[in-house]
Amino acid sequence: MRKINIHEARTHLSRLVDEAAAGEAFVIAKAGKPMVKVVALGSASRRKSRRLDFLKGQITVPDDFDRMGEGEIAGPFGARK
Repeated sequence: MRKINIHEARTHLSRLVDEAAAGEAFVIAKAGKPMVKVVALGSASRRKSRRLDFLKGQITVPDDFDRMGEGEIAGPFGARK
């Protein structure tokens, strides 16, 4: 990834923003130390989103799901059942 010093970024901001919007991300550095990463706003939404229903119809959740292992978990905390 390209590293741009802060002075150059100020001088060429318009061009750099256009390049980032086109997909060419870069890092702005101050005194050689990377400070910020500039990426297009839409780039985060391009990642594959997680589907919450990918196992729908293939598994079932037991009715006592919220109580499974309750004795083993409560025991170390001194709870009596």
